[in-house]
Amino acid sequence: MTRTDFTGIACSIARSAAIVGDPWMLLIMRDVALGLHRFDDLQRDLGAATNVLSQRLERLVEGGLLRRERYAQRPDRYGYHLTEKGADLVPVLLALTAWGDRWEAGEDGPPLIVRHHTCGNDTHATVTCHSCGEKLTPDQITYHPGPGAHPGRGTALIGTLLTGHPDE
Repeated sequence: MTRTDFTGIACSIARSAAIVGDPWMLLIMRDVALGLHRFDDLQRDLGAATNVLSQRLERLVEGGLLRRERYAQRPDRYGYHLTEKGADLVPVLLALTAWGDRWEAGEDGPPLIVRHHTCGNDTHATVTCHSCGEKLTPDQITYHPGPGAHPGRGTALIGTLLTGHPDE
C-alpha cells in the first residue's frame, strides 16, 4: 500500500499532519515538552516498541521539531529537546488537551492539570483572535484564500470554494 504524501497538499493541516498526525508523534512531543528527554525514559513512559520509538524520534528530528543531543559516550546516549518549531507545537498540544479534557476525559476528569506560571492559576488553552482577543468559534470566522491557496489533490473542493477556480 502506498502512503499518501500530505506534504504536497496546499493545506497547513495536511502538511502538519504529515509530521505529527500519528498518535505516537503527539505523545512523544507531549513527553518531551513535559521534560522527558532520554530515549529510555520516553520508551518506559510510552511503552512503545524501541523500533517504533526510534523511527518516530528520527522523523521528529528530520522534521525539525526535536534536536538530538549526546549526553553520554560509550555507549553514545542521546537526549531529545524541543526546537523552536517544536516549542511552537506546544499550544496545539494544549488545545488538543483542552478538547480531550472536555470530550474524552471520562468520569474521573482530566488526567493532567495545566498551571500558568505567571498568575499561578490552573488554566486550559483557548484559541483567540490575535487582534481583539475574542475567543474564536466556528460561527465567528470565515475563511479566505491565502497566497498559497490553490485547488488540487487534498483540497479540490475547499480550494475551489476559497479561490473560485475549478479544480485543474
